[in-house]
Amino acid sequence: MAEKKYSPKAEEKIGKVMKEFKDGKLKSGSGEKVTNRKQAIAIGISEAEEKGLKVPKKPKK
Repeated sequence: MAEKKYSPKAEEKIGKVMKEFKDGKLKSGSGEKVTNRKQAIAIGISEAEEKGLKVPKKPKK
């Protein structure tokens, strides 16, 4: 199975979001504090996509 490839800038963005999560400062779209690690990663990926950075496509079911 091929490894997923993120651009260096996308990895940097996701890393910044994860730091916010670990510091307890990450908020969801509704303003609630994020307590789930998977949700924090999803927020980082979606923010990277919004900026047009290279992230792998979502898997199809």
